[in-house]
Amino acid sequence: MDQLFMPVIIGTNREKRRSYFAAKLVAEVGASVDGVVTELIDPQNFYFAGDGNDPNGKDGRYSDLTARADGFFIVTPEYNHSFPGSLKRMLDSEFENYRHKPVALGGVSDGIWGGVRAIESLVNAVREMGLVATWIDVNFPRVQDLFDEHGNLLDEEYRKRILKSWQELIWMARALKAARG
Repeated sequence: MDQLFMPVIIGTNREKRRSYFAAKLVAEVGASVDGVVTELIDPQNFYFAGDGNDPNGKDGRYSDLTARADGFFIVTPEYNHSFPGSLKRMLDSEFENYRHKPVALGGVSDGIWGGVRAIESLVNAVREMGLVATWIDVNFPRVQDLFDEHGNLLDEEYRKRILKSWQELIWMARALKAARG
């Protein structure tokens, strides 16, 4: 089978973001799956519309990544019952490269809901981009209790949950890749 390139996108560029640990874990689990090549995409390493760095609002490096990708896994924190503006700028920058590609979603929060409202808001946005949202989300509630200060996972059961989400994303990526020809 062909290798699938499926980057993991960190949903925020804030300093001291705990969702980074969750995204790093999601990428680690994805990289352990045969046939999957992944890369952790940190918005701090790119520029987008509104950043003031490029009049076109595009970063060619990010454009290349999204063009090559067979699917995406977005891990986003919940900010005020939604997802961060930095993630919206990333999504808005590459409309053509997202069309008919799958996306799995992970939500992160300090509270008990694990980013469910961020995912709920994000589903509408990704659909508008032409992405196809998978149905198995991963939630990271009370993220401050899931990882230690160095980002080490404290509950190994999360790897199984993340793997289920990856398996659905992989299935969807193969089906949509075949349909795109």
